[in-house]
Amino acid sequence: MPIPVTVYAESTPNPSSMKFVASIPLLMEGSVEFNSREACKSSPLAAQLFDFSGVKSVFISANFVTVTKESEIDWYEITNIIREFIRGYLMEGGKAFTSNPFAEQKQPEVVTEASLPVSADQSEIEEQIIKMLDEYVKPAVEQDGGAIIFRSFENGVVTVALKGSCSGCPSSTLTLKSGIENLLKQMVPQVTEVVAE
Repeated sequence: MPIPVTVYAESTPNPSSMKFVASIPLLMEGSVEFNSREACKSSPLAAQLFDFSGVKSVFISANFVTVTKESEIDWYEITNIIREFIRGYLMEGGKAFTSNPFAEQKQPEVVTEASLPVSADQSEIEEQIIKMLDEYVKPAVEQDGGAIIFRSFENGVVTVALKGSCSGCPSSTLTLKSGIENLLKQMVPQVTEVVAE
């Protein structure tokens, strides 16, 4: 018996990415980005999305899938098709993941929050930066169909990774410098600059 699932499409600040929000959870924590069909060993949903013409990457987090397309394809041609595919797939009981996606972190195409090195001696400043990112930046970035991941803090420079719709977004540099950098400089005086890897 099919389970009731709704999926709606939401545009993102990145014109190449569309966010598809499901009424059920897809991933309990973290996020995973696939940049090729071959990288989708743990996710049959992502693998099947690569079968659609023009799909460049698939990002899955919480209850949404962000699909990034090639520039020669227009969203009006594929938005409803992808939305209905995801809805049908989930209604039939299809899983976003059939195994732990974080176990695949050795593959360069798969980027996960679990691939970050966890340092026991993480500085107090790094903890403050991560707290600010989690509290103030992460919710807004997720709303836009992406993710921000802290990478390092060295000599006043915070390095972050932008994933999903934020990766390659024309407005991401402005957001990074005007929004995130200004916030962190105000809240953590040791921060002088924020850069994306």
